[in-house]
Amino acid sequence: MTVRIVDRRQDSRNKSSINRSRFIRRFKGQIRKAVADAITKRGIRDLENGEKIGIPGKDISEPQFHHGKGGVRESVHPGNDRFQQGDQMDRPPAGGQGQGSGQASPDGEGIDDFVFTLTRDEFLDIFFDELALPNLIKRQLARIDEYKRVRAGYTQSGVPTNINLVRTMRGAAGRRVAIGGPYAARLRGLLAELEQVLDEMPVDEAEVERLQREIACLRARAEAIPFIDPFDLRYSNRIRIPEPSTQAVMFCLMDVSGSMDEAKKQMAKRFFMLLYLFLNRNYEHIEVVFIRHHTAAEEVDEDGFFHSRETGGTIVSSALKLMQQIITERYASSTWNIYGAQASDGDNWNDDSPLCREILADSILPMVQYFAYIEITDGEAQNLWQEYEQLAVTHAGVFALQRIGAASDIYPVFRELFRKRLA
Repeated sequence: MTVRIVDRRQDSRNKSSINRSRFIRRFKGQIRKAVADAITKRGIRDLENGEKIGIPGKDISEPQFHHGKGGVRESVHPGNDRFQQGDQMDRPPAGGQGQGSGQASPDGEGIDDFVFTLTRDEFLDIFFDELALPNLIKRQLARIDEYKRVRAGYTQSGVPTNINLVRTMRGAAGRRVAIGGPYAARLRGLLAELEQVLDEMPVDEAEVERLQREIACLRARAEAIPFIDPFDLRYSNRIRIPEPSTQAVMFCLMDVSGSMDEAKKQMAKRFFMLLYLFLNRNYEHIEVVFIRHHTAAEEVDEDGFFHSRETGGTIVSSALKLMQQIITERYASSTWNIYGAQASDGDNWNDDSPLCREILADSILPMVQYFAYIEITDGEAQNLWQEYEQLAVTHAGVFALQRIGAASDIYPVFRELFRKRLA
């Protein structure tokens, strides 16, 4: 009897993880669409959870060969214990009686949608796929928080665990060839000379004995060459080098004035929640500054930014002035990559909107990598939008603006503002 033993000790405990990753890569387009549909139905606190999604059965079906419709043919189905050849069977009614989620075809055949659950990490990976902060460049390697070990050739000293066998054996072979080469050449000459002496008549016994002694001496010297010498040992060398990280800061400015009703505030909060999750997930060293404003602006923490109920009038320039002040005091533009995102309904004092444009054009945009403005309204463009449109023309690539009219617009607008762009 043959016994086969399969060693599974090196296998991962998550044996299906590779197949799962392959499945997600193969149907990434369908999964991305399902994620986009699911995000419009979620609340702010639910954005970071996993999601149960479905893929239409027609998208995962495999191509098959089968008989075409029409013609006269006979077939026998395996496992048939109810019917005989020639019996009449009623066609199933359209729509069926099942409880599946798929769509029944007119001839009574169909396939249910394939439903599976994405984990939190898988959901966020697909949700933030193909997004990046524009113009993220390393202006100065200012923060060196950690080191990494990299290969740096070979060394003649080290610990046994770092011995490089290939380089060691290569060096040993080269040493044996270099040291034993003269012996081998001299040995070949002596053997040829001995053969010539033996062919002569009469044989010179003294010469033969001398040659044999010399040959034996050379062979002893060649065999005395060690196979591996301590000189041959080579160790893989690794050195620690600093791994620099780029400093970046994102300013989140949100209008909480009285003209921003609860629905608009919720859409603004959802947009900033997407931005906050995106930044924390994709960038290890990035700071986020939250600024809320009505007639006056103040810097708040994350909890106050998303849950405070303070309201008032509208002076947008107060937030921009506070942002400029914080940049000057804490974030030098020579060492920081600075980004800004502003959400408002566009309602502002007529005299204040031109001032906002001037502050952005003269003081903020020259210092930032990217600034995005979101106007949350389903009506006509407000005076702030009209002023900012001029910046979009004069500062293309640095300033961008989009409008959100409904909750379903949040995700497309977010992807458009932060999609990856060619350098």
